[in-house]
Amino acid sequence: MIKVKKDNFFLNEEVNTCLNNIIKNKSFANGYIFYGAEGLGKKQTALQFIQEIFKKSSPSKNLEEKIKNNNHPDFLIIEPDSLLETKSSGGSDLEKKTKSGSEIIKIAQIRNIKTFLSQKSINSEKKIVLIIDAHLLNEAASNCLLKTLEEPSNGIFILLTSKLNLLLDTIISRCQIVRFRSFSSQQIKSILKEYLDTSKSNINAKLEFEDLINSANGSPNQLLKNIEIWNDFSDEIIIKLNSPVKNSLEILEISKLISEKLEIFQQISLVNLIQTVWWRKTKNIGLVKKLEKLKYLLRKSIQPRLAWEITFLKISMEDI
Repeated sequence: MIKVKKDNFFLNEEVNTCLNNIIKNKSFANGYIFYGAEGLGKKQTALQFIQEIFKKSSPSKNLEEKIKNNNHPDFLIIEPDSLLETKSSGGSDLEKKTKSGSEIIKIAQIRNIKTFLSQKSINSEKKIVLIIDAHLLNEAASNCLLKTLEEPSNGIFILLTSKLNLLLDTIISRCQIVRFRSFSSQQIKSILKEYLDTSKSNINAKLEFEDLINSANGSPNQLLKNIEIWNDFSDEIIIKLNSPVKNSLEILEISKLISEKLEIFQQISLVNLIQTVWWRKTKNIGLVKKLEKLKYLLRKSIQPRLAWEITFLKISMEDI
């Protein structure tokens, strides 16, 4: 039985009910698409789903660890190429490259699936393939995957995506879609309360809870990331970021600190949080647009420190 663990905020009750019914009835489709915004626990849920499928056919020692470490003989995980290239370079580099927009899933990786499925399963009735960020399949890889899905096999495909519209319609039509919906504000509030009850970290007193909730965009994962990022700064910096910065020297100081302290993906999360706080205080649409432009520049990796400085300086010249 898939359970929502108390220490794991990501798993979705509605999705888990659906997947438990599939396991109980052994009514496995050839393919599943786990679709929803980033940070809703698609990968965590997929790994638990895979674990439960294997448990039913062949319980074994250290099953959870084998799946987590991708060393189960009947399980194959396909990740975008840049993820594979940066595995040895540490977590922050991995995250940074994943968000850079240069990652792709190539046809050679899909051909590996065909080889994997052609071999007899060792420990289980089914072989399972998990494809991370399936929307990053290039054209050749997409067509190859489609042919693989059309061929009879003893495999189950699970595709994870936040961008369903980028998948081939013919791939979508051959899979069962499992929708991950964003959490409501009330659910995010409950998660925040549970985090505060179980965490040793204290949320900076200068930050409104509503700002944390709104900036999470219905994602528990994003909520916790925002808390970590915000708590990483001193009270002095937090106070300055609570409203548009006007002092030129402070702008240079804060821009330098942010660009040195945070990876690009963390900086974008910080912009989202600042945007929420400043909108609540100013209701200035021009300010919001400037922060949107900042996010665009950060995603393009255009000199982050300079991007922060220019944005803050432009905002400081407005009558807010």
